[in-house]
Amino acid sequence: MLNNKDYLERLFDSEKPLIIYRVINGFDIYTDFSKKIKLTKKNAKTFFEKSVTKKNNKNKYFDGYVGFLSYELQCKIINIKLPKQKSNGFKDSYFYKPQTIIKIRKNIQRFRTQIHSTLSHTNREKDIFTSNKKYFYDKRFKVNLSLEQYKKLFNNFSKKIREGKTYQIKICQKYRNKSNIDAVQFFWKLMKVNTSPESFMIRDKNYSIISCSPETLINKKNDFITTKPIAGTLRKSKKTSLSFAKKFFSKNLKESKEHNMIVDMERNDLSKICKVGSVYIKDLKLVEEYKDLYHYVTTIKGKLKKNISIYEIIKAMMPGGSVIGCPKISTLNLLNHQEKDSRNIYTGSFGYIKSNGDMRFNIIIRSLLNYKNISEIAVASGVILGSTASNEYNENYIKAKSILDIFKS
Repeated sequence: MLNNKDYLERLFDSEKPLIIYRVINGFDIYTDFSKKIKLTKKNAKTFFEKSVTKKNNKNKYFDGYVGFLSYELQCKIINIKLPKQKSNGFKDSYFYKPQTIIKIRKNIQRFRTQIHSTLSHTNREKDIFTSNKKYFYDKRFKVNLSLEQYKKLFNNFSKKIREGKTYQIKICQKYRNKSNIDAVQFFWKLMKVNTSPESFMIRDKNYSIISCSPETLINKKNDFITTKPIAGTLRKSKKTSLSFAKKFFSKNLKESKEHNMIVDMERNDLSKICKVGSVYIKDLKLVEEYKDLYHYVTTIKGKLKKNISIYEIIKAMMPGGSVIGCPKISTLNLLNHQEKDSRNIYTGSFGYIKSNGDMRFNIIIRSLLNYKNISEIAVASGVILGSTASNEYNENYIKAKSILDIFKS
C-alpha cells in the first residue's frame, strides 16, 4: 500500500484519466471514473434532470459528475445554429463520475492531502503505471488571426454595433503549435504563476485541457445561485498597482460601459430562473489582480424559483455572456457566422453537479486544448463603440501570455 505522497506521484506520472479543480485554499483531484458520459443535445436534458440526481449512498465525499460542455453544445441546447467552421476535430463534451477524490489543502506553509474513495487501496492503485508517452512541444506558435485579419473582423463588428444589431461582441483568437504535452506537469507550472480561482485540468486517454480561468459562471448552493461576470482588463507593468488599476477602471468610460452591459445581461439571465425581486448585486465593480493583468469583476446573486431544474439553469446561463457579448442571442448568431474557426471547448463551461443539485461551473477561458499532437490556446477581447482594433488585439496576447510562457520554461 502506497502512502499519500507516493500514490499522488505515481498517479500524476501515469496515463490514468484524472481531473484537477481549483478550490479555496487548494485543489480537488478526481479519478477512478465509473462512468464517462458523452453529452449531446439529444441526451443533455435526460442527463441533467435524471442521471445526475441518482444518489449513490456509498460515496459520501462526492456524489455527482464533473466535466464540461463545449461552446458548440451550449449553442445547440438553446437552438443556436452553427455553420461549418474550421476545426481540429475535437467537438465533444464529457462528464465523469469519480469514485476517488483527493483533497489537497494548504495549511499555513504545508500542504495536507486527504484521499477519499469507494474503492479499496488495491483497486485504486492497480492502474497507475508510469507513462511511456513521448512528450514534446514547439516553443513557437502560429496565430489564426493576423492583426490585419483581426482589424477586418473588428471593423465588420463595429459596423454591426453602429447598425444596432449588437452592443458588444467578443472576437476569439487562437495560438497553435505542434505538441504532445504532459498535462499535469504543465498545469502545476501554470499554477505556480497564475492560480486563478476557476483553474482546472483534464487528462484523458486522447486529449487534455488546461485552463487558468478566473470566471465563475454558476455557483449554486441549495436555492441560491451566484454568478461573477468579468468585463474589463488592464495590463500589468512596472508602473501599475492595484490602487492604480482601481482608478483606471473607475475613470475609463470604455471599460465601464463594457462592464455595465455585461452585468445587466447576466442579471437578466438570472432573472429568468430566479424569484421576482430576488436578484441583486452583491459586489459591484471590484478589481481583481492576476499575474499579467487586472480585471473588473461584479458578483450577482439570486434565489431560484421553486422546482427550477438543472437543465433550465444551464439553458438560462450558458454560454456565459461576458465572453460572447450582448444581447446574447443576436450576438451569438453574428459571431458564429463571422468567426471561421470553431471555438470547440473555448467559452464552454467546466464544473461539477452533485446529486443534491448543488453545482459550480466556470467559463472556459485562458484555455489550452491538446489533441492529436496540437496545442490550441484560445482567448478573446471585446468590441464596443470606442474600442480600437490594435488595443483589443494586444489584450488577447496579455490574456494568453501566462499559458504561452509555460512553453518557454
